[in-house]
Amino acid sequence: MRGLDNKVALVTGGSGAIGRSICRRFAEEGMHIGIFDIDEESALETVQLVESSGGKASAYKVDITDYEAVKQSKEIFEGKAGSIDILINNAGWDRLENFLDTKPTFWDQIISINLVGALNMHHIIVPGMVSNGRGKIVNIASDAGRVGSSGEAVYSACKGGIIAFTKTLAREVAKTGICCNVVAPGPIDTPLLRSMTPDGSLDSGLGKAFKRAIPMRRIGEPDDIPGIVAFLSSSESDYITGQVISVSGGLTMHG
Repeated sequence: MRGLDNKVALVTGGSGAIGRSICRRFAEEGMHIGIFDIDEESALETVQLVESSGGKASAYKVDITDYEAVKQSKEIFEGKAGSIDILINNAGWDRLENFLDTKPTFWDQIISINLVGALNMHHIIVPGMVSNGRGKIVNIASDAGRVGSSGEAVYSACKGGIIAFTKTLAREVAKTGICCNVVAPGPIDTPLLRSMTPDGSLDSGLGKAFKRAIPMRRIGEPDDIPGIVAFLSSSESDYITGQVISVSGGLTMHG
């Protein structure tokens, strides 16, 4: 991709399946990657994978729901790598449960991780992009935020909120040289999706239902996501902002 070599990217949730795939792709593009993740051990494993292929990465144990912690870690990372050019908000968490069976404490947890954490990241990182007159933001939402998903009411609300927030921010900062877009994965074979099945298998039940519903007849893989993320982070997409792109094998087709 054009315009990615030597750029500085910050990826939240870089220890997860999708986040790790994004980091590895960014490393192939010659970028310097910072990983903010509450799971420090797994984040360091991602760093090792990046460095073993000749890339540059560093990991920071950060709870993105903690505004001050994000601010401090951002300053440390930029002191090492330079100004952040690209922000990928990928961190997220959910548990499959019908809304009427949930409790407010569960809502608070879901909202804090999936919505408030991303707001913190934007509020702390974007001012630097505005000052520099450039920046790319890619928010990883979910098709659950576009069409809903049974058992994921509050998560869907958060992802729908991320989509609306991204469109609004895209309008507010467009004139400053910053592009903000959303990637909305459909069903992707991750530990999160497997945790929603009784035995962790996607060969029956929920997994089988997804495969029947998806026109391409397969559940997505983490490596299906980084290509569009890299494109939206590159200079190839300089005239694209405020857009939502589904990566779902055709399960969701929006005009």
